[in-house]
Amino acid sequence: MEQALYHPQHGYYSSGRCAIGRKGDYFTNVSIGPLFGQLMAAQFAEIWEQLGKIDNFIIVEQGAYDGQFARDVLQSARLRAPEFFETLDYRIVEPFPILRERQSQMLEPFRNKIEWRDSLEPFTGVHFSNELLDAMPVHLNSRGMEKLVDLQDDRFVFIERPQSNTAFNQVALAWIDNLAGNLKRGYVIAIDYGHPGAEFQRDIQVRAQHRHLDSPFEQIGHADITMHVDWTSIARRAKANGLRVAGFTDQHHFLTGIISAWPDLVLADRKTKRALQTLLHPEMLGRAFQVLALAKNVDPTAPPPAGFKFAREPHSVLGLGNPN
Repeated sequence: MEQALYHPQHGYYSSGRCAIGRKGDYFTNVSIGPLFGQLMAAQFAEIWEQLGKIDNFIIVEQGAYDGQFARDVLQSARLRAPEFFETLDYRIVEPFPILRERQSQMLEPFRNKIEWRDSLEPFTGVHFSNELLDAMPVHLNSRGMEKLVDLQDDRFVFIERPQSNTAFNQVALAWIDNLAGNLKRGYVIAIDYGHPGAEFQRDIQVRAQHRHLDSPFEQIGHADITMHVDWTSIARRAKANGLRVAGFTDQHHFLTGIISAWPDLVLADRKTKRALQTLLHPEMLGRAFQVLALAKNVDPTAPPPAGFKFAREPHSVLGLGNPN
């Protein structure tokens, strides 16, 4: 999975072959149009206010693809929250040159607001990701055995060995460790598809041109390989690193919470209504995606971000026990 997705020359993402959108391999929130970025810009501005309207507020994005989400956020912030726009800096963590070049072209109008990094560095503000965790390499563990990849007669095949002590999503857990160490104050907002606790199923998905392929050995380097996120293990690791679980809900309730705070964001034209339906409808993206918020050095008695206005208590949903 690491090589198929991230090999410098042949990887699905790192080579630039990844195609997102209706004419690509899959579509996501950003593919729907600027509405998603506009809603998130309002949420980021509220967090900035909660942190005291600080003048060193940084939005860090990982998995930025071509930079469209960053552009939508910055355009909306400049128009609707100019004071916030003046104080924010947008940092994209992007190790792959071809994607950094695409982002640079997309974000040329905001070149004074954007900076790029190869890896996470200390920041105060918000870390945002949309469909990042599901693309992190995993171990296929089941019933005490682990699947590995072997080459037999010029063909890739699965073989099994006794399972090691390594967590199936060790890469994602290590990412949380790193992120917790670099966030000085603020929030982490991760949007992805997965399940909490006992609902989680360890099934990989392989997609190309909006079709599910039968094997990760099909169209290697030309297909996306993902796994649903185990939100409970992510939240537990975050708590172990000193992050507080500030909210967890599905995308429908999250975006509805934001809209309830800023109803003027949703215009009455047909295009916006269609985009909103795609983002919210349970049979589209509204239920498929969940949103996890983690906080550090933020007043625990303060209200959660607006997106979690209609969310249930996150510890009970995630099976984490007592919030304290």
